[in-house]
Amino acid sequence: MSLRSLLLAAAFLFPAVALAQGANIGFGGAEHDSSLPVEITADQLDVSQADGRAKFTGNVVVGQGEMRLTGAVVDVEYGESATGETEVKRLHASGGVTLFNGAEAAEGQEAVYTLETGEVVMTGDVVLTQGENAMAGEKLTVNLDTGTGVMEGRVRVVFQSQDAQGAQGDGQ
Repeated sequence: MSLRSLLLAAAFLFPAVALAQGANIGFGGAEHDSSLPVEITADQLDVSQADGRAKFTGNVVVGQGEMRLTGAVVDVEYGESATGETEVKRLHASGGVTLFNGAEAAEGQEAVYTLETGEVVMTGDVVLTQGENAMAGEKLTVNLDTGTGVMEGRVRVVFQSQDAQGAQGDGQ
């Protein structure tokens, strides 16, 4: 059973579930710097100089500082900076996307990362894990630079109590 399946099952089965239309969350703290270089690895790269796009396919991993974004396909949009240099403007990841930042992780079907704003928008059965706690919804918007986010669309949350966390740590 995948992590996504386990977390979704937990969100429906545990009694400490909160239901809401939207929830504010923290994500990764405020240590991220969206001006850092972006490193991308993949099995294949197709570049179109004419429209300023590149398509990475197969086991794609995007890294920027401590942040990692993975997916089957990542489309990259390039543009010109204020100084006239070519820079990455936007990333669109699809096909089982995972976003890692510090000890937190979010999974979804798609993600769009706009570097100028430091914002990542994940959609499609999004599951966020923060330690022992889990949250699921339709859309997660995270500002990596401020470490804040909003989960929307029939939000399901599982909060582990301190007692439950202690019991799990004691092997009970």
